[in-house]
Amino acid sequence: MARVRKPVVEGWFGGEGAEFALLGTRCRECACVFFPREDAFCRNPRCAGSELEEVPLSRRGRVWSFTDGRYRPPPPYVSDPGRPWEPYALLAVELEAERMVVLGQAPPGVTVDQLRVGMEVELVPGVLSEDEEHIWTTWHWRPVEGGGDPV
Repeated sequence: MARVRKPVVEGWFGGEGAEFALLGTRCRECACVFFPREDAFCRNPRCAGSELEEVPLSRRGRVWSFTDGRYRPPPPYVSDPGRPWEPYALLAVELEAERMVVLGQAPPGVTVDQLRVGMEVELVPGVLSEDEEHIWTTWHWRPVEGGGDPV
């Protein structure tokens, strides 16, 4: 039986190839953009807007901060206790156009030794985990080759 690719959170990202993007929402009244998405009301306390439209977010940004995930988080984090823990780099990225900070993992093989605050990164599809039935998809922030000097 073939495993089904399934997003870890429905509606937060989508698309293929160059169209892969995080999906936020924008208030039609004040133009504020939100991620994770908001579908009921504008989160801006100065706005009473309730008409929100889905918008793809910037695919590039700059590392705002990062850290090393060296231990297995406690529940409700889902992981297979029978498999060895694989450390990963977690990045906070300031999106190019929206100027908001979004968290995400670096792709496998990218370590904190390769990251610098201010370096340019791009959004790429990733896999969070796999089981007998599913491949759980997510996003990763990959350093851009020649992505400029850190700020």
